[in-house]
Amino acid sequence: MRVVLHTRVRADRVAEYEAAHRKVPAELVAAIRAAGASSWTIWRSGTDLFHLLECEDYGRMLAELEKLPVNIAWQARMAQLLDVVHDYSGAGAEAGLPVVWELP
Repeated sequence: MRVVLHTRVRADRVAEYEAAHRKVPAELVAAIRAAGASSWTIWRSGTDLFHLLECEDYGRMLAELEKLPVNIAWQARMAQLLDVVHDYSGAGAEAGLPVVWELP
């Protein structure tokens, strides 16, 4: 499944956010993959962050990651850098942003 998320980094923390993502712990990367993710890309426009995640089951992935110490530490670090965490608009919040249009 594809999941698209929107988050927002604090304006005074952009450089720190990008630096953190240049050094994502290998243990966390392995855990994300083991939880079913096959890819995860983040784009930034100003302070807006757009994530495209491909995984087997997003809810299950989150449930598996939430209890891992490496993820708990990472999420605590990200909480210091982000203004908006997973800004879900409308229904289907568990699957991220709703699809409006796709090229057939």
